[in-house]
Amino acid sequence: MKSFFPFAETTDGVTVRVSVSFLPEQSDIDGKRWFWAYHVRIENDRETAVQLLTRHWRIHDERGGLQMVDGDGVVGEQPVIQPGKSHDYVSGCPLNTPNGSMEGHFVMVGDMPDAFEVRIPHFLLTEPTVEQ
Repeated sequence: MKSFFPFAETTDGVTVRVSVSFLPEQSDIDGKRWFWAYHVRIENDRETAVQLLTRHWRIHDERGGLQMVDGDGVVGEQPVIQPGKSHDYVSGCPLNTPNGSMEGHFVMVGDMPDAFEVRIPHFLLTEPTVEQ
């Protein structure tokens, strides 16, 4: 099955692709809690390997609220991505509004001693409308 990644951003030869799924079974609409899973694919189109060190997320809800999330690696890993290869992971995000968005960056190191930021594309968290 081929994955669909509608959001993508490339920085210095590293492409980050994101797809999002609303999870009604993990949401509690009456309790004002909506939950999404997001699938991230990081592709290395550089000539040398890169390693993901940290992540920074900005999570916006539709009321203007902003949550910042910083941490080491992604889902407990600091993957090394070889040239021409990719790394995939899935994580989740709860909100107290039915719509929001996320964006951010990864800090990576490659063949140069200096770390560099790789942009994560801005993507929407939207509750699907249900036709009656």
